[in-house]
Amino acid sequence: MSHASALLRTRRFLPLFVTQFLGALNDNVLKNALVVLLTFQAASWTTIRPELLANLAAGIFILPFFLFSATAGQLADKYDKARLARLVKLLEIVIVLIAGIGFAMRNIELLFFALFLLGLHSTLFGPIKYAILPQHLREDELVGGNALIEAGTFVAILIGTLLGGLLASGTAATTWITAVGLAIAVAGYLAARGIPAAVPPAPTLAINPNPLTETWRNINFARENRTIFLSIMGISWFWLYGALFLAQFPAYTRNVLGGDETVVTLLLATFTFGIGAGSMLCEKLSADRVEPGLVPLGSIGLTLFGIDLALASPAAPLGQALGAATLLNLAATWRILFDLVMLGVFGGLFIVPLYALVQQRSNPEHRARVIAANNIFNALFMVVGALSAAALLAAGLTIPVLFGVAAVCNAAVALFIYGLAPEFSRRFIAWLLPHSA
Repeated sequence: MSHASALLRTRRFLPLFVTQFLGALNDNVLKNALVVLLTFQAASWTTIRPELLANLAAGIFILPFFLFSATAGQLADKYDKARLARLVKLLEIVIVLIAGIGFAMRNIELLFFALFLLGLHSTLFGPIKYAILPQHLREDELVGGNALIEAGTFVAILIGTLLGGLLASGTAATTWITAVGLAIAVAGYLAARGIPAAVPPAPTLAINPNPLTETWRNINFARENRTIFLSIMGISWFWLYGALFLAQFPAYTRNVLGGDETVVTLLLATFTFGIGAGSMLCEKLSADRVEPGLVPLGSIGLTLFGIDLALASPAAPLGQALGAATLLNLAATWRILFDLVMLGVFGGLFIVPLYALVQQRSNPEHRARVIAANNIFNALFMVVGALSAAALLAAGLTIPVLFGVAAVCNAAVALFIYGLAPEFSRRFIAWLLPHSA
């Protein structure tokens, strides 16, 4: 039995896994339901254009990562993380109730405030879930635990996105969105009650309320170890790279493939399946230890299949508003789906060892603050990636060419990181030799 499947039977891990899964699920149910409602009913709610509202919603959700990550890291180092997790889940219940009032009143300002609080909820929980893993898991379980967390997160994103859209398009939409969101939040709180206590590593820490100075301090903690800092850069780059691909799926489906909404779901599900498979494969290939050698393997696959996706994309749409079933009858579609699966697989191989490295090598006394620094960089990279993609598309690049440019940039970033941290390349060669024999 693998460590990953065995972990799901333990109280050390299962309640945390369920708590984080339900939290990511609820974030995406509420966020996507709000975006869908604003897209199709904005005219009766506000005079602001739907496209602007969707981008505004994305910006409001990510803003707390910049404002409160430093504070979240301090709290997770100073207090029992299990207790903090329960408090964060109580906050989630309050957030859903606020969103419910906003839906009932059709009040955009109140809904955006709830969305901001959802971002705060994720900001507070991030350092808790990653910093608690090394406290409850043995070193030979760390890769398996991270693999499950990453796979679970992407599955939650997929289900939440689909469920949010489904609820928003049904009858009595706002009532159902609130009811489902509340049920998920309450279930998350009940799961969090089962997380075992985690002794705080820095109970005497004095909380610095200044986000600017504390953010800089957290970054300096991360920079104390070059491998940790470059691992954070690698994780942040992956989130930029993955978010760039995911953000293009709707337009790519409509304008490049000529598909309808069911095809967007197919692409998202295919990529998510790949991430889950790659994350779980990572544990098998790591042989029960944190293996930095898998990171270069992941980056090679991310580049090759990103380029092939660009090359496999049709020069003209395959049809107009074709359903997923129709597109699956076309041979060209299968190459695109294969590329997306492999992007996900190699993405899992890339990101899981990096998270495990950050957890394993960080000083326990400020591990949560190092993870908070990682979350700040993740948010910054995703914003820069979104703005860069928008600028390149506005300048006339097609979406397939954008994918190709991103893949080439991925190779450049990988070479830069491995040049500064030769350990990745050395471990890759050491890992490759017995596996190629």
